[in-house]
Amino acid sequence: MVSAANKLTGVSLIAGGSYAEREAWIATALANRASEPSLNKSGVLLEGLPSGQLILENSPLLSVERIAPGCFCCIGQIAMRVTFHRLLRLQLAHLYIAINDAQHLSSLKDTLSQPQYAQLLTFENEIII
Repeated sequence: MVSAANKLTGVSLIAGGSYAEREAWIATALANRASEPSLNKSGVLLEGLPSGQLILENSPLLSVERIAPGCFCCIGQIAMRVTFHRLLRLQLAHLYIAINDAQHLSSLKDTLSQPQYAQLLTFENEIII
């Protein structure tokens, strides 16, 4: 039996497309999850800055974090790691990480596969828009 203290967070990695496309994809995925019997808190980490109306908003069941462009392996490494760690502390059922450039997806996955994260995360899917 898995206790709340050692429950793995499911992770979906989304890359490419525009900021609005990534946010819309996550909103659709969250809407599909809403029909699941055990509704647990989810988190979203969006790289990039929105250019219009926000689709996702913080709620009791959703924690949304937006950071300026710059992925894990490039200039945004510190900002993304700090925000990522903040979300991990919430013991989310699922975490969506959306990055600008699909070329950085393998580097991000390598980082998240390191031992300190592997014991906390389980990868569910990778989406390239």
